[in-house]
Amino acid sequence: MSVRHFLSLKDFSRDEIEALIERAIELKAWRSRGYRPAIFERKTLAMIFEKSSTRTRVSFEAAMSEGGGSAIFLSTHETQLGRGEPPEDTARVLAQMSDAIMIRTYEHSIVERFAASSRVPVINGLTNDLHPCQLLADLMTFFEHRGSVRGRTVAWIGDGNNMCNSYINAAEVMGFNLRVACPADYQPALANSPNVDLFTCAAQAANGADLVVTDVWASMGQEDEAQLRRDVFRPFQVTADLIAEAAADALFMHCLPAHRGEEVAAEVIDDPNSVVWDEAGNRLHAQKALLEFLFSHTT
Repeated sequence: MSVRHFLSLKDFSRDEIEALIERAIELKAWRSRGYRPAIFERKTLAMIFEKSSTRTRVSFEAAMSEGGGSAIFLSTHETQLGRGEPPEDTARVLAQMSDAIMIRTYEHSIVERFAASSRVPVINGLTNDLHPCQLLADLMTFFEHRGSVRGRTVAWIGDGNNMCNSYINAAEVMGFNLRVACPADYQPALANSPNVDLFTCAAQAANGADLVVTDVWASMGQEDEAQLRRDVFRPFQVTADLIAEAAADALFMHCLPAHRGEEVAAEVIDDPNSVVWDEAGNRLHAQKALLEFLFSHTT
């Protein structure tokens, strides 16, 4: 059986991602007119959540429901994974009963082990290393507001976390310039890339950027470090003064949830050039296009 997985943005080519974005925009337009085609009729998505979620769960469930399919929510605390069943065994079982598997977990190796053992598509809903589904929505949002991201400049401000790593992957695949501003001890694992420039000054990274992006300073599993991180990251808060360093029409994105007054000032997230709500809503449409692509490429 031939099967495609989506563990990283680099699993797809630039042409495939651009086509997927175009399809997501089309599906979004159809939905706005009340047309929701049954593109997932008789399809079932198994969703495994080790990490909590709002946008990932709702967007995938809504996508399957609106497309005429179904989604099954599985918590690791309520399944045999939580009692020590190997990921390989769970993957083989779920592949017998569903048409795709989405996993939101901590260790990236878990999604890799699922994919290696599954005969249906496996989707990375988030790991400590990467968050590729969010990048599809971010790329779609930029395309809607500013056109192609090729050759543009994106500034990542804050922690070198899974979102930062995914932006690094996106820069390589899509051909944009990425400036990453992080404290010296919090730089991304994937920083060694020809499309990436590292800074320890947020203003230098933001200078002339077409898009400014940030995320929380303490991700899930780092709650014990929250106060330390607040102290270390204070110079990397995205403020109106920092946005003023970017291009005059620069967009602002945040994958949410946001801690207003920490990584981003409230006036920035509520500014007209902030597209965080479009970005969040586009998770639904991008994931519809992603699921449709993966189902059509599994034979």
